[in-house]
Amino acid sequence: MIKVTAAIIIESGKVFIAKRKPTGRLSGMWEFPGGKLEYGEIPEQCLKRELREELEIDVVIGEHVGTSIYEYGFGTIELMGYKTQILGGKIKLNDHAEVAWVEAEDLGGFEFAPADIPFVQMIRRGQIAL
Repeated sequence: MIKVTAAIIIESGKVFIAKRKPTGRLSGMWEFPGGKLEYGEIPEQCLKRELREELEIDVVIGEHVGTSIYEYGFGTIELMGYKTQILGGKIKLNDHAEVAWVEAEDLGGFEFAPADIPFVQMIRRGQIAL
């Protein structure tokens, strides 16, 4: 199983999402940014590292909001979602095609990677506080 982290970033009632580049796995799909755990890392360390690498932002990692397990053709993903707050940095797209701040009710209009969908549903049902 591939362990992956995801940042659930919510500011002023809007949710931060990122679109994968048009090449590679899950190309063009939207996701909550994050990435794969490296050997010896805990999820919170991984998420901080990945957001710095992918978006050049510094964050503080909050509560674990849930885990989604999804079996893709390339392997099974265990996606661990954490409430995350941006502390600083200017968003730079090093690993994504675009990003957006979206109202919770508008999340359904985006094509999310399957492992991320449970977090979309939790936000839309109010299980993750805006």
